[in-house]
Amino acid sequence: MVKYSRNQEFINEFGKNLRKIREQKKISQEELAYRADLQLSQIGRIERGTQNTSISMTYTIAKALDIHVKELFEFEVPEEK
Repeated sequence: MVKYSRNQEFINEFGKNLRKIREQKKISQEELAYRADLQLSQIGRIERGTQNTSISMTYTIAKALDIHVKELFEFEVPEEK
């Protein structure tokens, strides 16, 4: 069974990766929210790791960033201690 803390680490790393990709593309949170038809606050919560996003929302965000959805998952989760 996966511990909650591991799930939270994954959510945090997903958010950090989303922010990194967005910033590399020089897109503001506001612009991403507009392109993805999401609320600005949702983008912020996902990037901060306080919101676990759905598969369909992840796909929508990837399309808004003009990337393949798998790129949003290209990160490492720290090893459990």
